[in-house]
Amino acid sequence: MAKKEQDKPQPKAKTEDEKPKETTVEFLASLASVLVTGLFIITFVFQAFEIPSASMENTLLIGDHVFVNRVQFSPASSWVGPIVPYQQIHRGDIVVFLSADPATPELYIVKRIIGIPGDRIHLRNGAVYRNGEKLTEPYLMPKDTDSDFSYDNYRDEFPAVPAMDNSNVTPEWKLALPQHMENGDVVVPPDSYFGMGDNRDRSLDSRYWGFIPRDHVIGRPMFIYWSFITPEYQYEMRGMGQRLGFLAHVVIHFFDQTRWKRTLKAVH
Repeated sequence: MAKKEQDKPQPKAKTEDEKPKETTVEFLASLASVLVTGLFIITFVFQAFEIPSASMENTLLIGDHVFVNRVQFSPASSWVGPIVPYQQIHRGDIVVFLSADPATPELYIVKRIIGIPGDRIHLRNGAVYRNGEKLTEPYLMPKDTDSDFSYDNYRDEFPAVPAMDNSNVTPEWKLALPQHMENGDVVVPPDSYFGMGDNRDRSLDSRYWGFIPRDHVIGRPMFIYWSFITPEYQYEMRGMGQRLGFLAHVVIHFFDQTRWKRTLKAVH
């Protein structure tokens, strides 16, 4: 007896929810586009930097690794705007810039902007006065009154005390400083900024080497992507053996000496 027509196996109908499988070529093309996009962002938008000194504590610690937005303070252009809108540099911004000191022309530095063009700056007993008003600066590292750094007449009374006898002041700034003084203030010139570290007692900044030229600014630190307890002397190591030794130290102590609470912390 012949089987009924309805008893025969029927081909499975495709549903609208079924999606065609991605081929190997399509997968590789998608992966390549992601890698190219990531490479573009890392190369032209973000740059990684490591903090080597205590001059910005406690905002940035030695061993903090930060991503810096390289286009936010760049000259405005048609392609930057939709991705990261161009912004002017404002008072209070933290910026990374190339040193203007001829002795260290390729050194990257990070400081907080205290004065913009036209601002009048002076310090009294370590406190900053801008345009005649004393600044309220909650981000500052508390002063250690028992430290050898508790008071320095040039640093804390800038620019009232002459710089000629201070060994930390660059020769160029000793000559240029008097030209920018008016009635006891330093006046920030056009296309320049006055930057200082948040750890004022340990910061070599605009008081010692002068203004930050606008075209030396690299960008703004956005967030900390990794932070590792690192001694300051590590950045003075020159021998290959010393560097390899510290690399081994990082591998061994990655989990117990990483500052996990600082991971992805915004910088401001």
